[in-house]
Amino acid sequence: MPQWLTTNATVLCPHGGKGTTAPSSTKFTIGGGAVAVEGDTGTLACPFGPLPCVGYTLVSMGLNATTIDGRRTILVTDFNRTQTGLPLAMVETHQGLDNSTVVPLPPGGAPLPPELADDNPPAVAALTPALAFSTTAPAPLAASFSLNAPYPLRWVLTLVNEPVGYSLELTKGQPPDVVVTPAGGEWSTPSLVVTVAMSPTFLAGLTPGKSSLYLTAVTKRGVSMYAEAVVTVTP
Repeated sequence: MPQWLTTNATVLCPHGGKGTTAPSSTKFTIGGGAVAVEGDTGTLACPFGPLPCVGYTLVSMGLNATTIDGRRTILVTDFNRTQTGLPLAMVETHQGLDNSTVVPLPPGGAPLPPELADDNPPAVAALTPALAFSTTAPAPLAASFSLNAPYPLRWVLTLVNEPVGYSLELTKGQPPDVVVTPAGGEWSTPSLVVTVAMSPTFLAGLTPGKSSLYLTAVTKRGVSMYAEAVVTVTP
């Protein structure tokens, strides 16, 4: 099993902003750092100007059975996101491991199932990394992403609109202006291609400047990776 997440961990947003977790309990510490539990929050010193990742709320994937005051402890491999919707990177240096699991194991201390022992990140690529839209000659655009992992779980699609300064989750699309195929975020086959078709009406609403589509893929272990497709809108 992986390490517990403590307040000593290095937590980073995709822009390199460092996170500080505020523990709700200090009953369980490792190396002076309080072990985080589900629902703990944190702030991010994100340097990204138009739309900074200001904070996060930690969520457990339910892969461990250890609790503090009835709340499940957080593992470094639990998939977590910023308030902007982008994935967090979390790294610990302590030696404490959570060997509890909610997955039934054979007697005799048998190894974890292969999907929970796999710490490798998924492979994610933007097949259309750069897209351009002109409001004077409007036309629909489509972005595609490829996902590959032996033990897939789910994916999340997030739009970050830099000119206006907001983020929007598009995992299920936004019909009829944004159609995602397949929609919903389920990922059950090792290889998958996700396509995002955007209408001229939707693209014109982004306002001139740069917007980004972030496709984040997550394995059953909780390890994640993302790819970015940039949409540039010109008058």
